Amino acid sequence: MSWFRRRTEPEPVPVHLPNPDEAAVAFWQEWFELLPTVSAALGDGEPHRVEGEIGALVADIHPDLEFSLERGHRAIYALVITSQEDPKLRPYTDAWINAAPPEDMIWEYHDSVPPVPDPTQVTINLGPRRIRLADVRVVAQVSDGLVDVAVYHPEFANLDDAARQTMTFLPLDVTLGERLAGERLGRVETASAEPEGTIGLLEFRDLVRAMVGEQS
Repeated sequence: MSWFRRRTEPEPVPVHLPNPDEAAVAFWQEWFELLPTVSAALGDGEPHRVEGEIGALVADIHPDLEFSLERGHRAIYALVITSQEDPKLRPYTDAWINAAPPEDMIWEYHDSVPPVPDPTQVTINLGPRRIRLADVRVVAQVSDGLVDVAVYHPEFANLDDAARQTMTFLPLDVTLGERLAGERLGRVETASAEPEGTIGLLEFRDLVRAMVGEQS
């Protein structure tokens, strides 16, 4: 996962928010005008150069949306604009993705954070520590269409509370994708010691996808 960009300061909510469909059309018009600048910044390995300009375009759709520039799965780059599963914001991301151009070899577009193809190949840098998601173990219990999960990693003992919380939820989002995680995860707990009966992240994804009839 690379280049995740989140606005750190809240922007004032305009008195009159645009119609989602009109906002989506305006975004894509401005995106294509900005695209040569975006491509140059990414080509130079300096996505921060266009972070502010892209953030302004996203805020014009709705100031509570978040975005990221990622390495794509099917294309070179991916643009993600997410509502973080807030139902009040979903009309805006729905309109945005519906108005998106077809994907090509350079760009793909997502209205929620997608799962990575193989989470066990991901390493998260937390300060001086490099945390391999291949070492994450989970216990999953299915109940009433939801999955309650306890998450364990050998490095948890060396992390502070905030970092442990991050490393409890982040592997699940990376594995399932933001939307499926929001729909199917119930109670999520941090395990201080490895419980019995744990499974890896790929097995966990297969289990959850099987619940909703998805193919792995």
